[in-house]
Amino acid sequence: MPHALLVSGSLGQGHDVMAQACADTLRERGWTTGTVDAMALLGQRSGAAGEAVFRRLLDLPGVYDAFHFSALRPGARLALLADAAARARLVPALRELIAAQRPQLVVSVFATATSAVNRLLRQAPEREFRHFVFCTDVTPHRLWVQEGTDLFLVTSEVAACAVRRYRPDADVAVVPAPLRQPFYRPPERAAARAELGVPAGAACVLLMSGSWGLGPLARTAASLAAAGPHVLAVAGRNRELERRLRTAARREPRLHPFGYTDRVPALMAAADLVVTSSGDTCSEARALGRRLLLLDVVQGHGRDNLQHELELGHADVATARPAEVVRNALAALGRPEPAPSAGATPEAWRRGFARALERVGLAAMGHLDR
Repeated sequence: MPHALLVSGSLGQGHDVMAQACADTLRERGWTTGTVDAMALLGQRSGAAGEAVFRRLLDLPGVYDAFHFSALRPGARLALLADAAARARLVPALRELIAAQRPQLVVSVFATATSAVNRLLRQAPEREFRHFVFCTDVTPHRLWVQEGTDLFLVTSEVAACAVRRYRPDADVAVVPAPLRQPFYRPPERAAARAELGVPAGAACVLLMSGSWGLGPLARTAASLAAAGPHVLAVAGRNRELERRLRTAARREPRLHPFGYTDRVPALMAAADLVVTSSGDTCSEARALGRRLLLLDVVQGHGRDNLQHELELGHADVATARPAEVVRNALAALGRPEPAPSAGATPEAWRRGFARALERVGLAAMGHLDR
């Protein structure tokens, strides 16, 4: 059977979700797959240091904006040096993996992996595999777009234009944003509310901000619950935030705290409104027909993604200040819900990915979709 290697990255959960979607679809077509974390391949010390630096940049107002817009987007020397340093560590590790797994396809869903995979292609005596780069940002920065990639997968025409900014001759496929499998068959609202202890006729808000729990979510959750709605607040992997949410819930009975959880499809199904940062959660909410209130807390690429979500409609935006979030959320709860988006079923994603395989001559491998 044909084999694919997917290279993800542990900075947030979005990269892993996209890698899993690709792996699921390939396995349905008869492929075998393997997924690796590029941050882990950098080595324990380097990977941990890279994540710490990224978190610190996000914590300092304006610093990551400056790095993203002045270095990553134009491909300035600082960004290229950082990419070269990471590539030097990744290439030997990826070379061993590719030699052992002998994939026909490598899919990079993390920018750090892109140049390393392309370097291996240039070093190989013959082209042994095809290389996809899959980015769900609305404006992929320069390190995503490098020579050697066979096909770029993006989720909007705006992103396709961003890719061609750096490679005018690039082969780009616009595909629907894939969802985690449970979002294609979420529970009914009534069943989800009964499971979570939310009254059938009550207003209900899902509050989350990525796996890192960015922003003052604990104060926001408590203020919003005090204003009347039931609030399903998810801390993700942020243990300190989870502790604060559970403390606040002892004072606010309408606040329902969660740590890292796989129940997000049920939480989203129970909610009338999803308050979140810009990211792949937005596609999940749209698939379920939920209105969005976007928190402007993710710098750099998050600014672009937020603007694109507003352009898609059925969304509002607020700063991370709790009082402003409450005011905007109460107003949004009075607006009509949208219909589920076209991404509510998996067929559109599967067709898009199948056409991508066709464009690089891999569609005949494996077997037809079950």
